[in-house]
Amino acid sequence: MTEVNTMDDQPAIEPVTESAPDTAGEPVIALRGATATLGSRPVLRGVDLTVRRGEVVALLGANGSGKSTAVRAVVGQVPLTGGELELFGRPRRRFRDWARVGYVPQRTTAAGGVPATVGEVVASGRLARTRFGVLRKADREAVVRALELVGMADRIKDSVDALSGGQHQRVLIARALAGEPELLIMDEPMAGVDLASQEVLADALRAQVARGATVLVVLHELGPLEPLIDRAVVLRDGCVVHDGPPPEAVGQHALPGHDHVHPHAGPVAEPIRTGLLT
Repeated sequence: MTEVNTMDDQPAIEPVTESAPDTAGEPVIALRGATATLGSRPVLRGVDLTVRRGEVVALLGANGSGKSTAVRAVVGQVPLTGGELELFGRPRRRFRDWARVGYVPQRTTAAGGVPATVGEVVASGRLARTRFGVLRKADREAVVRALELVGMADRIKDSVDALSGGQHQRVLIARALAGEPELLIMDEPMAGVDLASQEVLADALRAQVARGATVLVVLHELGPLEPLIDRAVVLRDGCVVHDGPPPEAVGQHALPGHDHVHPHAGPVAEPIRTGLLT
């Protein structure tokens, strides 16, 4: 503790202020040579993926390319069999600050079959920031803000059983947003969602980007999110085949009105890193 001398005969000392370190551009996710298997089948084969602070990165690829496995490995749901993973500069095995991470899983119901209201489901995304699971006024306000972002504030007391598929997805995203995460990871948030809901979710994501959130999102089609994407990483057979600006769709996937754009043109004919190719 610094003691301040108030004697009149002492010279005035200007306070020293230290600026916060500039963290812009620091890696938030760093996968290096990542490998993973499902059963005996290799799913990730030497994946390198870096997502820097403030970036919005889309993970693209056909079904079975390893997209969902990659993000599930990042959040600890799938163990890596090789390689390295760091979150916010710390090895995954030592990372504990999960309040900094919001995760929207793929294709699930908002309450997992458990009777609950919309507000209760979204409030569960705030628990990591509470003491002993008790919601304070600030927590309740964060829940309402998250629901407003996805256009569901008027359904806060409704049962999730009464929701459509697109509304379920909105609630899941609101649950992740309620925790005010620095890193938002979403696994196909637009899958099976009507266009109106897609536009609402794009607006919600735009608000997170504006406040400085880092985003990794698995997509089949860029859709309304395309203007937000800084970089696209394309996986094929568990390997990275493109890492850069979102590549253009090719063939029938480039036709107007086609939903899926996972077959992409790109300058790289072979995987950037082959890892455990057999």
